Amino acid sequence: MDGKKLEYKGWAALKEIEKLTEKADEVQETILKAILMQNGDTEYLSKHMKGSKDVEKFKLHVPVITYKDVCNYIQRIANGENSSLVTGRRVTEMLCSSGTSAGEPKLMPSIAEDLDRRTFVYNLIMPIMNQYVPGLDEGKAMFLYFIKAEMSTPCGLPARTVLTSYYKSKHFKCRTRDAFNDFTSPDQAILCKDSNQSMYCQLLSGLVHRLQVLRLGAVFASAFLRAISFLERNWGRLCNDIRSGVLDPTITDPECRSCMSMVLASPNPCLADEIEDICSHTSWKGILCQLWPRAKYIEAVVTGSMAQYIPALEYYSEGKLPLVCTMYASSECYFGVNLKPLCDPADVAFTLLPNMCYFEFIHLGDNGTWLVNIDEEGEVPNDKLVNLVSVRLGSYYELVVTTFAGLYRYRIGDVLRVTGFHNKAPQFQFICRINVVLSIDNDKTNEEDLQKSITSAKKLLEPYDALLVEYTSYADTSSVPGHYVLYWEILHDSSFLDSSAELDFKLLQECCISVEEELDYVYRRCRAHDKSVGPLEIRVVESGTFEALMDFFIGQGASINQYKTPRCIKSNAALKLLNSHVKASAFSPRDPAWIP
Repeated sequence: MDGKKLEYKGWAALKEIEKLTEKADEVQETILKAILMQNGDTEYLSKHMKGSKDVEKFKLHVPVITYKDVCNYIQRIANGENSSLVTGRRVTEMLCSSGTSAGEPKLMPSIAEDLDRRTFVYNLIMPIMNQYVPGLDEGKAMFLYFIKAEMSTPCGLPARTVLTSYYKSKHFKCRTRDAFNDFTSPDQAILCKDSNQSMYCQLLSGLVHRLQVLRLGAVFASAFLRAISFLERNWGRLCNDIRSGVLDPTITDPECRSCMSMVLASPNPCLADEIEDICSHTSWKGILCQLWPRAKYIEAVVTGSMAQYIPALEYYSEGKLPLVCTMYASSECYFGVNLKPLCDPADVAFTLLPNMCYFEFIHLGDNGTWLVNIDEEGEVPNDKLVNLVSVRLGSYYELVVTTFAGLYRYRIGDVLRVTGFHNKAPQFQFICRINVVLSIDNDKTNEEDLQKSITSAKKLLEPYDALLVEYTSYADTSSVPGHYVLYWEILHDSSFLDSSAELDFKLLQECCISVEEELDYVYRRCRAHDKSVGPLEIRVVESGTFEALMDFFIGQGASINQYKTPRCIKSNAALKLLNSHVKASAFSPRDPAWIP
């Protein structure tokens, strides 16, 4: 595609954003009418609307639901019953949730047109980025993408992650090739089912093209850091391949071997020596800029629980590469885009696109506070819902969607805060998942409060050149009273990826009490007054433990693309794994401050 056509394509995409957001209210009403027209005769909607396709009757009679309310319909379709149970279109596949936010994977019905909607969002990203970062058509993108082997439902429908669905679709494989979407990774490497072989080939391709790479990234920050760890362990083998022009024999996937034979067209000992010299350094601080000196930014999700990876990303880039978070999406639906991609990660806000689905919101609170104890499974009266253009600046909401594929007033479980508006469309900051909490007694600690308290406590490590790179938690009720357990992986600057240095016991105690002091009023009352919660414990685990935990969950069905370290562990097997790697522990030495 020539330059003028690309320029026009980008201009048209930005124009479409303006058109949609200027008439967000009208677009939303049109979308809801279209959904009801398409799906009004389904068993689910007929049960609630008695055959009507009227918008007002939908708002009056169709209840707000969670997965448990609709899973029976979905399972019936998975077993072979007609798609008309929930949608007027044929269900073409079931999309699996990541399996790490709510335990077991959930199946989401998907129709062919959903891929068009996802592709629409992807096609907005480069036109937005081009406004802020010039020259992205003058090089390549090293984006590390992975698929997961799909399963089948009893009736033969594919059951796979939303990203696997996209990468295996014609929308991705037959995409128009242009200078703004020139990836270092061959499609065959991305589509390899063996994640280790895929990672090896994608990193090898990125190193071969190191002087052409302008963009780095992965879907989630955690996946990108996993790639750095993989590179640290395997750079010697990768250099040998480049030096000899022959792919390592442990890469056995035929498609990978075929595509990599073209990447390794001839031996390149000079390039191998350059990479070897960089990777041999004792410290890997700033290594991303050394290996890929033309890189302009890192693209990955760094919001919500992913925010805790920001210090590590900044370490490896020496703070020279902006961290870009481009879009907001889930297995249920793609929601919106970040119109200011170079903003500070703490300020990332997503503009919801009113043509994606019909959006509604459950109001949770105002002025910097929200209802921590909201019940994810509790009933929500229909008249408590707020539409897209009626949300208020600064207020907190839970996202509710109605989709073409058969989800009606479905609670996504994300807490969002309104930070502004683009024309009539609201812009939201992702706060946390509602259902990630620790609780022993009356205390309820959500993901945001846990992260804030740990962010405060980890500052105590900085004078010791130590960095908290990963954490999770567990509500230990094996004794009375129960107590919070935090699993921390702590690494040192002197050997960032592999350190066995012992941490001072008193320092760990100080970290424990620092966390508790930052937790909410109810928790501190339970600890200091009611004595219904015991002292918080930090267990320090060996380097690499959280990679082993990721491998465990991938083995249980999670996707490497969508994997997010669970902030609260409920699996006995996962706890056993964590506890087998504990090398130090400490409890809070005193009660946190609490004033009645």
